[in-house]
Amino acid sequence: MTSTDAEPVTTAARRGRAAGNAASILAALRRPRPVPRVPRKFREDRAALALWLLTRPAMMLVVGSAGWILAADGATRPAGFLDTWDHWDFKHFRTIGEYGYQGNPKSGPPVPLEAFFPGFPYTLKAVHLLVGDWVVAGLLISFVCGGVAVVLLSRVAGLENPAGVGERAVLLLLLSPPAVFLAAGYTEALFLMLALASWLCAKRGAWHWAGLLAAGALCVRVSGAFLLAALAVEFLTATDGRRRWRDAPWLAVGALPGLVYMCFLYRRTGDWTAWNSAQITGWDRHLVGPVDAFRNTWGLAGRTGTGTILGFTWMYRWEMLAVAVGVALTAYLLRRRRWSEATYVGLTVLSLGVSSAYFSVPRATLLWWPLWIVLARLTLRHKALFTAYLALIAPFAVVFALLFGAGRWAG
Repeated sequence: MTSTDAEPVTTAARRGRAAGNAASILAALRRPRPVPRVPRKFREDRAALALWLLTRPAMMLVVGSAGWILAADGATRPAGFLDTWDHWDFKHFRTIGEYGYQGNPKSGPPVPLEAFFPGFPYTLKAVHLLVGDWVVAGLLISFVCGGVAVVLLSRVAGLENPAGVGERAVLLLLLSPPAVFLAAGYTEALFLMLALASWLCAKRGAWHWAGLLAAGALCVRVSGAFLLAALAVEFLTATDGRRRWRDAPWLAVGALPGLVYMCFLYRRTGDWTAWNSAQITGWDRHLVGPVDAFRNTWGLAGRTGTGTILGFTWMYRWEMLAVAVGVALTAYLLRRRRWSEATYVGLTVLSLGVSSAYFSVPRATLLWWPLWIVLARLTLRHKALFTAYLALIAPFAVVFALLFGAGRWAG
C-alpha cells in the first residue's frame, strides 16, 4: 500500500473521531448535572435558622402592638415600640449594666440586685457601647443568641433521633406560650445557647469545651449549677469511649463562676448567702416544703374577684401547669434511663417547686431542651397530637406576648 492510498483512510478516521467527540460533548451538555448533596446536618441547621427568622417579625409585631391593643383606659398616647420591651427584669439588668450592683446613686436599687447573676447585664453593657440604646442592645443579644440556640437545639436533637426531629423541636419551642422571652432582653436566649453548646460538646467528648461553656452558662443563671450536675452525670454514665478521667477537672472549672460570684457578694454584703437573701427580700421567695409550695400556689391560683388578671391569678395557674409538665417529663426521662437529662430537668423542677410559691416556671420550660425533643418525637409519630398542640397551645404564645408588651406579668 502506498502513502497516497493510506491518506484517505487516515482522514476519514480523524473525521469519525471528531464527530464522536462532538456527539459526546452535546450529550454531556444535555445531561442534567448532579446537584451537590448538602449534608443532613447543614440542611437541618438552615431549617432551624429559617424558623427562627420567619417567626421574628410576627413576635415583634405582636409585642410592639400591645401598647395600642392593651392601652390603659384614658391613655392619651400608647407605649412606643421599644418601650414595650422595657419591662420587669430587663429594667434590673439595665440598672446593673449602667450603674453596677449598687444601683442608681440617686435612687438606689429598686430591688436587691444581687438576685441577678452578672453574665447578662455585663453582656448588655458591652453591646450597649456599640449600639447606644439599652433596649436595642437587649433585643440584639437575644436575636443573635436565640438564632444560634435553635440551630444547636436542632443538632442536639439530631444526635440520637431520625431526620425531622430537630426541626420539629425548634418549631414547638418557638410556638410555646413563653417564647416571647427568647426575643426579649432576658437571659433565656443567652443561657440556652451556652447550655446547648456545652451539652453538644459533652456528647461529642469535648469535655474541656463543655466545662468552659457551662461556666459561661453559670455566669448567666443559677440554672447553670443544674447543668453542671447533669454534665457530671453524663460524664459518669458515658459508656462509648467519651469518658477520660483526665477530663474530669474541666467540670470543676465550670463551677468557678459561681464561687467567684459568691465571694463577690460576700465582700459586698458580708453574707455568703446574699443571693438567696435577695430572693427573700425582693420577691418573698424562701424555701418551703413541696406540699406547702403547692398549697400556697393553689391558693393564689384560685383567687377570684376584681383585678384577678392583674393580680397574677391566671399566671399562677400556668405556673402549676408548668410544674406538672416538669414532673411528668422528669419521670419519663427516668423511665427511659436518660439519667443526665433527668438530672437537669429534675433539679430545676425541684428548686422551683420548693419555693414559697411557684414563680417563673413557664419561662424555665424554654430551657428544658429534652421537653422539646420528646414532644417533637411524639408529634411526628402522632399527627393528631401535633394538630392539638398547634390548636390549643400555640395561640397562647400570642396572649403571653401581648401581656408582656403591655407590661403585665407573663411568667
